[in-house]
Amino acid sequence: MKVLIADDDPQLVRALRITLAAHGYDVVAAADGAAAIAAAAQTHPDLVLLDLGMPRLDGVQVIEAIRGWSSVPILVVSGRTGSADKVDALDAGADDYVTKPFQIDELLARLRALSRRQVATTDEPTVRFGDVVVDLAAKSVTRAGATVHLTPTEWRMLEFLARNPGALVTRQTLLKEIWASDQVSDSGYLRLYVSQLRKKLERDPAHPAHLLTESGMGYRLVTG
Repeated sequence: MKVLIADDDPQLVRALRITLAAHGYDVVAAADGAAAIAAAAQTHPDLVLLDLGMPRLDGVQVIEAIRGWSSVPILVVSGRTGSADKVDALDAGADDYVTKPFQIDELLARLRALSRRQVATTDEPTVRFGDVVVDLAAKSVTRAGATVHLTPTEWRMLEFLARNPGALVTRQTLLKEIWASDQVSDSGYLRLYVSQLRKKLERDPAHPAHLLTESGMGYRLVTG
């Protein structure tokens, strides 16, 4: 499996290259944002490890560029610990976020999880509610046959609800799943994204029939 490491810290890149190679990964490295985009286009990696603070182009710009043509799993590995940085990266299309310094066992576990997620997408089902079809394999949504464009974070929220149809999903579970951290507190993010999803998917967003709020607890996707 090929991993692209995009980081301008040569010592970290060297250490990761040795460690990942020892675990069977084929490593490609890039020292700045522009080089990372070029390497992703040329080598077609299976996974991307990406720092946010890089020269020429920052990590969020790299994520946005790669997401223009690829769904390769992207794991951000950054020294930026603020929730806003995590939200920006995940909203741009990153799949997970690890802060520096990190334990190598945790990093390897995150890579394995992303690898499994990528392999599993070929057998994913579709979920239907109202006139909406959510294709979990293609990561696409249609409504009455027309494509619905979702942001990466909107998709991540809908995907998790669609994988648990009818079940109550707590706010804390959604926060952890979407932002991959127990440290992100609910400061209106969930309400904002649920509101946006309702506008795009519900017949009457003010009176939703499928994306329901369970007061004080969380959210539920009703497909029937």
